[in-house]
Amino acid sequence: MRCVIQRVTQASCTVYNKITGQIDLGLLVLLGVEEEDSQEDMQWLGQKLVNLRIFSDENGLMNKSVQDVQGNILLISQFTLFAQTKKGNRPSFIRAGKPDMAKPMYEEMGKLLSQLLGKEVQMGVFGGDMKIDLRNDGPVTIIMNTKDKDNF
Repeated sequence: MRCVIQRVTQASCTVYNKITGQIDLGLLVLLGVEEEDSQEDMQWLGQKLVNLRIFSDENGLMNKSVQDVQGNILLISQFTLFAQTKKGNRPSFIRAGKPDMAKPMYEEMGKLLSQLLGKEVQMGVFGGDMKIDLRNDGPVTIIMNTKDKDNF
């Protein structure tokens, strides 16, 4: 799994002019799933997301997690995180999980994050034509990859 994590003061997902998910302070998580991803990857990433200390404490240091600040999470599926751009100018998405595997993993990640966070996680629509609005706070943007845990 790959994800782009953005600390936000607000974020929303709209599909066909209907808001499917909306948060104030919290994390916007763009999540890509690949065929080799496992429950272990999901558990590792879920724990990292809710415990990642990227919110400011009383001294202005990034020392608090989304849980510590009673923040929320907006989870968006994004297969394009697995774009391969080595050849030509048209990206290949061959490494992205096929919908029959990736959609259940995305939905399960939403449930896991809700459990870990102790509140409902807001979601996008898998495969939908989503419009994402956000106000990045900082800006703070972090990339994580469960296949390269030592470097992320």
